This record gives sequence, C-alpha cells and structure tokens, in this order.
Amino acid sequence: MYEISTHGVPIKVWGADPDEQTLAQTRNLAQLPFAHRHIALMPDAHVGYGMPIGGVLAALGQVIPHAVGLDIGCGVRAWSTGIAHREFASARDGILNDVQRSVPTGFEWHRAPQTDRTALFDDVPDIAPLRAEVDKAVRQVGTLGGGNHFIEVQVDPEGVVWAMVHSGSRNLGKQMAEHYDGIAKAENRASDSPVPPEWGLAHLAAESEAGREYLEVMGFCLRFARENRRLMAEAVRTAIERRFPGTPVQDEVDVHHNYAAAEEHFGAEVIVHRKGAVHAVGTVLVPGSMGTASYVCRGLANPESFESCSHGAGRAMGRKAAMRAFPREKVLADLRDRDIRLFKAKKRDVSEEAPEAYKDIEDVMRHQRDLVEPLVRLTPIGVVKG
Repeated sequence: MYEISTHGVPIKVWGADPDEQTLAQTRNLAQLPFAHRHIALMPDAHVGYGMPIGGVLAALGQVIPHAVGLDIGCGVRAWSTGIAHREFASARDGILNDVQRSVPTGFEWHRAPQTDRTALFDDVPDIAPLRAEVDKAVRQVGTLGGGNHFIEVQVDPEGVVWAMVHSGSRNLGKQMAEHYDGIAKAENRASDSPVPPEWGLAHLAAESEAGREYLEVMGFCLRFARENRRLMAEAVRTAIERRFPGTPVQDEVDVHHNYAAAEEHFGAEVIVHRKGAVHAVGTVLVPGSMGTASYVCRGLANPESFESCSHGAGRAMGRKAAMRAFPREKVLADLRDRDIRLFKAKKRDVSEEAPEAYKDIEDVMRHQRDLVEPLVRLTPIGVVKG
C-alpha cells in the first residue's frame, strides 16, 4: 500500500498505480467536505460512474447513491458440493445445461411471479418508488443478468467441486439508484452544495427524510440481491441433485460488494461506501474473471482499508475496447483449451468478458496480502453467462 497526498484527505492505494481516469475520480472523493480520514482504493480499482469501482469512502453524515452503485447489493455466493471432480466431470455439461434452462439470463425474467419461492415480498417497505417496482421485481428475483455476472462450477486444490453465483439486485437496484440520485441532485442544487455536479457524487444527508428513505430502500435491495443469489443457488443445487442425490451444501458464503453501512472507524460514526469492495471480516469471496481463478479468503479487517478488500479482478479495459482487442473465436478457443465449458445463449459479445480484459487476479491477491488471507483457490470448469 502507498499513499497519495491531495488537497483533501489522502488516498491509500493497494495495487499498481491507478489509471488517470480512476485517479481523477478518486481525487474528487478525497475533496468531499465530508470524507473521513482517507480514501481507500482496492487493487482491482477501475473507473466507474462518479466513484471508482473498487473505491471505499467513509462519509460523515452523508450517503451518495452513485458511491453505492447502480447494482445495489451486487455480490457473490459460493459453496462446496463435496463431489469429487472425477465423479462430476461426466455430468458437468448436463448440469450446466439444466441451470441455463432454469435461470433466466441477460435481460430475461421469469414468466411468472416467484412469490411462492420466497418470503422476500411479504415485507416490502411502504415507499412509493419501491412499491412501484414490485410487480417487476417478483419476476426478476432468481435471474442472473448479463455483463460480468455468472454462475460457475469450480474445483479446489483437493479436487472437490464448488459452485459460485455472482449477481445483484437486477433492474430494481438500478431504478432505485437513479431515482435517489435524481433527488440528491435536486437537493444539492437547492442547497448550493460545494460538490460540483459534474463529479457525479450527488449526496443526501443521512438523517434527512430522503436520506433515511434511500437507506431503507437500499436495505431492501440488499435483501433482494441476497435472495436473488439464493434462488439461483437453489436452481444449481437442484440440477446437481438430479445426478448426485443427497449432495450436502458445505461452507456456504454470501457477500455483498455494492452498498453503504453505518460503522465506526478511527473514532467516528461514518457511512462506509463500498463500491466494488467487500467488508473483509470473516470469510469473504474474491472472484476472478471468466476463465481465471477465484478465492475464498479470511478477511483481516485492516483498519487502514476501513476493513475492506477487493471484490474481484477488476476491469483492465472497457467493454468496447475488449471487443476490438479480442476476437470472439479466440476467446472461445482459449476457454476450450482450458477445458472450461461456456453456456451462453448469445456468444457474439463474449469478448467483453475475455479474461485478458480484466486485471490478473493473482496480482490483485498479492497486492492485498494485508487485507485478506487466501484459504481456497478455485479454478473454473464451467460457466453460465448472460
């Protein structure tokens, strides 16, 4: 870790030097009048909207919708199946095919409401913009989405198969993030906030009516995202059970990496914004890119990172640049050469998620040795993408 001085609070960087755009966004964070102590930049950091993905901000009394992100509650769930890879290998394709058929991906939703599969919607906060989305949300829960979201089967060093699900709050989170960012922009204009609007960091006082409402809505989106992953995990387990009856669920972990939480750091009550960062306490998950390793880790709760660690490998280039740089057929051939089966309905945009479009997960792990202790290294053998 090294430190960068700014006109505001310092920036503490884990990893290689951030690119110019990422550093510019981080300097904006450092100049926020309510930034506490310093800004932490994780080793997978890259440019986002307003706040870098992989950034951690401890704010005094303020919450920033775009410092949480559009995909509120995005996160990862993983568990060990207990099945030996040598037994699993012949069933791999059938299992992943069943998963792809039962879990809507990309922009697809379930055809029918999923209320019979979850009690999530029994207690929806009585907040108008959230209620307006419920009719859609009951069909979105239990769906994967697109982009870097995935369902993978992986193998640990002992030759045991694991499963991992990466997704978030789907369109619900996006709608809520944009709604409250709009409110924050209007309130900042009215109050003549010193935060320039072009920074994309419109903020709400946490104790204001709008701030309290956003935090309550965010809390529901976190519950939605966790339940979304649970239902997809259920679909994966059902597919596995068809071939391997009585398969136990072992060492299951679920972590968020897009959220804000009230915590105490360096003697102050703050709202910690983790956008593409994980609370590194207890067991945490750090997934790689498509085709590369993922890690189960023990969080070291390093106070200098506000008890945070990276959320994955982090993009090294934008999606359009990746499409230009990596021919689709080469990406598919590389996966075949590694014996990784890809289940993706539309493969024309597969280059967006080429492993080379992301930072090296092994470098990311080396740079955060004081943030997490690796426990299990997982290598992929199959992936479902939107």
